[in-house]
Amino acid sequence: MKTKTDSILELSEYLGLKSLSQQYQVYIQRAHEKQLGFLEFLEMILREEVIRKRECSIRYRLTESRLPRPYKLLKDFEFSFQPTLRKSLIMDLATMEFIKNKESLLFIGDCGTGKSHIAQGLGMIACEKGYKVLYTTCSGLITDLNNGAYEKNLPKRLRRYTLPDLLIIDEMGHDRLELQLTKEAHLLFKVVDERYKFNRSLVFTTNVDENDWAEYLGDPISTRAILDRIFHRSLKIEVRGPSYRQHQGKELQKKYEAHL
Repeated sequence: MKTKTDSILELSEYLGLKSLSQQYQVYIQRAHEKQLGFLEFLEMILREEVIRKRECSIRYRLTESRLPRPYKLLKDFEFSFQPTLRKSLIMDLATMEFIKNKESLLFIGDCGTGKSHIAQGLGMIACEKGYKVLYTTCSGLITDLNNGAYEKNLPKRLRRYTLPDLLIIDEMGHDRLELQLTKEAHLLFKVVDERYKFNRSLVFTTNVDENDWAEYLGDPISTRAILDRIFHRSLKIEVRGPSYRQHQGKELQKKYEAHL
């Protein structure tokens, strides 16, 4: 004979209420301890289900975003190490108003100054706030689209980069091996142009100064078109300063030299 417990489990699983099916005894005990009324008890159960669903949704979006692990958090960024970078500006960007306003961000600066950390930290917050995010390096994007052109499925691969609410293109200028490939600027233009047409936000990081983009990408005409679209609705943020990686390396060296 089916018990009340069996019925609760069966109905909870059918409705997808996993938190209730796993924690119903805890909820009942909590209701007794706090002497909750029927409406309060029902609200508690629904609130717990909403929390679980939000957490699952965030985990799914983070997985789909392909953000590198370990995840970079804005709260871990040492703004004191880059005093020329305004913390208040980055915190304003962390509200994700730039996505709501269909704007983009362009981080330009020296190697090791934290551009990627900030970009990835903003990507994590966007996932938490319900946006669909995709992370890629510039070389990874170009390689993937070149493969798509070769395998004759380029339109499908382009949609991967044009559909998300936020696309992060990281580390342009780090991998010059990609210069051996053809149509780099042309393929990058396709992505930038499609996102521009549909007012979808982009976060771009590079250590290549604006005047050197044409030389790096190997196509002055496409490069001018890319720059025109990126700068039209983008906030340009220069991150100039010492390399944090070099700083950490020196600190590690000092640590061990102190024991010699």
